[in-house]
Amino acid sequence: MKERVLSGMRPTGALHLGHYHGALKNWVRLQSQMDCYFFVADWHALTTHYESREVIEKNVYEMVIDWLATGLDPEQCTLFLQSRIPEHAELFTLLAMGTPLGWLERVPTYKDQQEKLKDKDLTTYGFLGYPLLQAADILIYKAKYVPVGEDQASHVELTREAARRFNHLYGREIDAEAKVQASLAKLPKDNVKRLEKSRKAYQETGDAKAMEGALGYLATAPELLVQDRERLEGYFKGTGKIVLPEPQILLTEASKLPGLDGAKMSKSYNNAIAIREDRASIEHKVKRMPTDPARIKRTDAGDPDKCPVWQFHRVYSSESQRQWVSQGCKSAGIGCLECKQPIIDAILQEQQPMLERAEPYVTNPKIVRDIVDAGTEKARITARETMRDVREAMGLNY
Repeated sequence: MKERVLSGMRPTGALHLGHYHGALKNWVRLQSQMDCYFFVADWHALTTHYESREVIEKNVYEMVIDWLATGLDPEQCTLFLQSRIPEHAELFTLLAMGTPLGWLERVPTYKDQQEKLKDKDLTTYGFLGYPLLQAADILIYKAKYVPVGEDQASHVELTREAARRFNHLYGREIDAEAKVQASLAKLPKDNVKRLEKSRKAYQETGDAKAMEGALGYLATAPELLVQDRERLEGYFKGTGKIVLPEPQILLTEASKLPGLDGAKMSKSYNNAIAIREDRASIEHKVKRMPTDPARIKRTDAGDPDKCPVWQFHRVYSSESQRQWVSQGCKSAGIGCLECKQPIIDAILQEQQPMLERAEPYVTNPKIVRDIVDAGTEKARITARETMRDVREAMGLNY
């Protein structure tokens, strides 16, 4: 089975090229390599936009069209809607019962976002708790990897802490010893003896090779069910059953594409180019991009490192083209409009297949809703399986 990946986005407006280069291009690559679950985080949108309910539905489906336009394929990955799977909220609530308040208050983005979004009332339980809701989003699918940039790594670490605490509190089953022996009884006796020898070597001396060999055997033993493997892995490590596996960070390289003004690309900064923006608007925006302030006249030499347009050349231009730009700028051999035209051409060329992929979904929105419905149903089956394990571990399956 492929290892599972989980990621999501908040539907707060049209996606831009920064989203594509910072996340979606990576998602498209991962979908053919792993079992990918990508979700619309509409509950997360409410943590900062709870007064803007009228735009969320439109944003949800527009964002999914953007996903499909960039190359996400519902035949290769699962696309679903967070708010249609109530198990997310159930796991969030149950995790909240044992999560220390200080864990949430120390998440770096908590105070940072309060400073940046002073025009919004963020003194809400929803905003404080959204990192734990993110943890529930990840843990409910038992995802192995979460692709994030460095600025989101702290959220995944909180998820790992939440899983670790849950497993510590609830991982030891009632009648655990009897259940371990029942799982071991499914294995050949000689293999059980070797497994016990390896377990003692690991627990008494920390023998890493013994652990690696034993866990490799448990992962492939055909006699064992999934719950047997989880139970015996916990028994081997001395930790009890792993109910919620800790996810790993799959570090995504930060987007090299800045906004039109050189700052981070963001719709709220009015410096973005949308994934499905029309040609005339793209040409107008790029031609009006600021350049090196030292180039007041056409004959003034410039410095590419001081020009936002140069950052676009780093993403879109070939090495020979960048040499032409650098030399022409420093010698005043080319003007700024000449420098910008290859960027316009490259963006339009990148965008064309996206517009073509988006066309059938724009003309027939029902296809988009059908894709989301099918993905949501598939995701909910997985979520329900995890919640059965969680309720059983917590003694709530009565």
